[in-house]
Amino acid sequence: MIDAVLPPEVAAVHAFGDLPPTDGGGLFPAETAAIARSVPHRRAEFTTVRLCARRALAELGVEPVALVPGKRGAVDWPDGVTGSMTHCAGFRAAAVARTDVVVSLGIDAEPHLALPDGILEVVALPGEKDRLAELSRRRPDVHWDRLLFSAKESVFKTWYPLTRRELDFTEAELDFDPDAGTFSARLLVPGPEVAGRRHDAFTGKWTVREGFVLTAIVLAG
Repeated sequence: MIDAVLPPEVAAVHAFGDLPPTDGGGLFPAETAAIARSVPHRRAEFTTVRLCARRALAELGVEPVALVPGKRGAVDWPDGVTGSMTHCAGFRAAAVARTDVVVSLGIDAEPHLALPDGILEVVALPGEKDRLAELSRRRPDVHWDRLLFSAKESVFKTWYPLTRRELDFTEAELDFDPDAGTFSARLLVPGPEVAGRRHDAFTGKWTVREGFVLTAIVLAG
């Protein structure tokens, strides 16, 4: 399902529930150590999303490796590979691509529900709030506040591997095309440089399917 917002050069695998820990080989010792103190629910989603990632890597012909979370949950992917993982209640997914085709990518999944009270005020800029209000009048079938949150998560997941710096929700301004299923993200801080080119904006895709909001950004090489 996540492949609906991804191009063919990205390998993606999703699951609607937690996979058995032994499915696909289970966890590497370093991964097990990373979640040793986690509650069972957290261990289950951690395991499933990594099994999804290893299946996606296999589609690229890459052998299984440990995917240990570092700062902000970012993992070091195998040489020559970039990727992203996401999980929410009832859904887990991973996407990977070769770095000679894709320099960075970010995916996010959220339940298609309104954001809890107070969250939109934290994540949205004034202009975004105005546009969301108009979009809600035009397409009331979409929880645009949740979509904004998800898209900004995808922005961060694309940004962070290239910069290893934090990016606040208010440091990127987003706009959505309700008909094309696309969005644009204008960075309000200097963008990352890749091969001598500065990226001050990202573009992505979004969809709502089977009760989930799905967003993705794929930054081509």
